[in-house]
Amino acid sequence: MPRATNGPASRRRRNNRLKLAKGFRGSRSKLFRQATEAVDRAQAMAYVHRKHKKRSFRRLWTVRINAACRLNGINYSRFIDGCKKANIELNRKVLSEIAIHDPEGFAKVVEAAKAAVA
Repeated sequence: MPRATNGPASRRRRNNRLKLAKGFRGSRSKLFRQATEAVDRAQAMAYVHRKHKKRSFRRLWTVRINAACRLNGINYSRFIDGCKKANIELNRKVLSEIAIHDPEGFAKVVEAAKAAVA
């Protein structure tokens, strides 16, 4: 009886891993062991950086809101405190979009926040 090696499944597994490494430079896209290590790291970093993206966007929105608030004579922390006290339930993403695309509308939100703080 001939020896069975499970060759087709092994080849399929290797080729799938090499397909994931497509676009990597040099041996990381050609050789199985280097490709495996590169793909494992890339997938781990993709998971971590999905979390980092959320942090960096929130920081960006905060910076934008702060800049717009200072143009209206209030700082960021007082503005957020005023929004909470005035029951303005807009998140930072929406507030930053309003600050960019509708400065007059943002000024009205700032006035409501100022009135709630004072």
